[in-house]
Amino acid sequence: MSDVIEAAVAALNNKVSGFAGNAKFVISGEGAVMIDGEGARAGDEDADVTMTADADIFQAIMEGDMDPTAAFMQGKLTVDGDMGQAMALAGAMA
Repeated sequence: MSDVIEAAVAALNNKVSGFAGNAKFVISGEGAVMIDGEGARAGDEDADVTMTADADIFQAIMEGDMDPTAAFMQGKLTVDGDMGQAMALAGAMA
């Protein structure tokens, strides 16, 4: 597992609370993180929603320097699947 994915899992476990869905965050060139009601873990399984961004955008979102919705609107974050789950995850990360 890459250092970026390890850091992503740790960051998401500190930020995600109350998310009852099933999501995947793909960090381009690094791997994927699964997020569900139990927290975050490295993995690349099927999910209700898959969000993809590069490592810099992911880090900016985690640090609060970029709003996930703004990243999506600017084309820096792509969402494939259940948009409602994506919105719920963004709310859980706030």
